[in-house]
Amino acid sequence: MTRLFIADVRTPSGPRPLVTVRAASEAEALLFLEAHYPEDRIEAVAEPGEWVSDAATGSNPGDVREHPGSTWPTSLSRAPAGP
Repeated sequence: MTRLFIADVRTPSGPRPLVTVRAASEAEALLFLEAHYPEDRIEAVAEPGEWVSDAATGSNPGDVREHPGSTWPTSLSRAPAGP
């Protein structure tokens, strides 16, 4: 069973829109994101809490989607992704 995670992803030139990924765990979500964005920095990964998307977020493991117009929720702390 997968869960939805959101990610704060930064390119060398600035932030991407909010990214969602379907994964079994936060660690797995990070692996999917690192594979999908090998040149970018994953700033944070978290469960979405109260954030709700008005667009499709995928349903299969590894579904990575960007959500233009959405940014990292200020209600979430910026805990670093990974170890």
